[in-house]
Amino acid sequence: MEIRDAAASDMARIASIYSYYVTKTPISFEEEAPTAEEMKRRWMDISKEYPYLVAAEGGRILGYAYAHRFHERPAYRRSAEVTIYLDKNEKGHGIGRRLYQELERRLEGTGIHNLYALVTYPGFGSVEFHEKMGYSIAGILTECGEKFGRLWSVSYLEKRI
Repeated sequence: MEIRDAAASDMARIASIYSYYVTKTPISFEEEAPTAEEMKRRWMDISKEYPYLVAAEGGRILGYAYAHRFHERPAYRRSAEVTIYLDKNEKGHGIGRRLYQELERRLEGTGIHNLYALVTYPGFGSVEFHEKMGYSIAGILTECGEKFGRLWSVSYLEKRI
């Protein structure tokens, strides 16, 4: 498996991976899955300033991770939000760990001091994954999002690099 920069040609597969989380789970609070063209637009915008990585094996994208602006106000420039999604059938193989390790390696020395992850809470294994990666819960936003006719909470996790 290789971890590399995402490319425009990866966006259809990335859109496919993400579509599952949008349409079948409350893990993403988006309600309509973005097209490959929309994912390409997002990738182009994000990758101007931040790393956007894919894990690939045999030419197949297994997952992706990226950092992006935590908040629009300039005072937050030393913080970044991180996002990761894996093919639903590829969890538990160390792909997420390797993606985050490389993402953090690339962010070191850029002036980014804190990383933040927003994770649907409770459940789905994402909080536990982030804690294994050195993140800790900084707070929980109670029932802040509605999806599938239910209110969901979100945990803010943080890590200093």
